[in-house]
Parts: sequence; structure tokens; C-alpha cells
Amino acid sequence: MEQATEPSTPPISANKMSLIRISAVIRNPFTGKATTAKAPVDTSTILTVVPRRVADELQLPVIGKRRAATAKGTAELDECIGVVEVMGRKAYTHMHISNDIDIALIGATTLETLGLEVDPTTGKLKEATTYLL
Repeated sequence: MEQATEPSTPPISANKMSLIRISAVIRNPFTGKATTAKAPVDTSTILTVVPRRVADELQLPVIGKRRAATAKGTAELDECIGVVEVMGRKAYTHMHISNDIDIALIGATTLETLGLEVDPTTGKLKEATTYLL
């Protein structure tokens, strides 16, 4: 299988955990408004998280609230939908909106929806194997 490649910065070591930053486009699926971000991939985060300022700028549609564990404890965050594009792959995804962070975090569900995974040996994203059962 051919490995998908994405130019990325070297892994950032934080408390023995490796984070990678990737180029991601976040888009409002209804207006087409978009922004490009250099976003860390955080596989311990389920949903992608976007800063409030980005959600407001793109006018991402809020569809409800969801309780989530944060660095400050449990919080109720707005949930929105949007399109995330990474390595030429696009996917509709649910995202949390945070008032406390100033960067987007790409979560595990978004990676799975895009058909991508982190290769821990290279610190880069690669095409994930899809199993149909």
C-alpha cells in the first residue's frame, strides 16, 4: 500500500507524548468560508476542537452542546459541524468550540473519517487501513 505523505514539522515531544502539526482547512459547509490552520493532531481528543474566534469567523453552525473533559475539568461546550480537509481528503465532522484554546486540534474521529492515522514510527499521517465487516 502506498503511504500518504504530508509535509509536517518534526514531532513535538510533550510529557513523553508525541504531537505532530499538520496543515488543515476548516470550512463552513453552507457558506464555503474557510481558514487554513497549522493544527496539532491529538489522538487523545475524540472530536476536533476549534477556537471560538475561528467558529465565529467561519459562522460554523452550532447544533447543540456536549459535555467534554478539558484541561480545566468537565465543561459544556458548543458543538458544531464543519468540513475538515487534510492531505486533499475532505470530511464533514462534528467539532467542539472552545473558549479556552487559541489553536485548532484535530481529533481521532476526524482522522478516522478522513481515512488517516498517525504513524508513530515517522511522526506523520498515513492512509489508514479500512476494514469492512
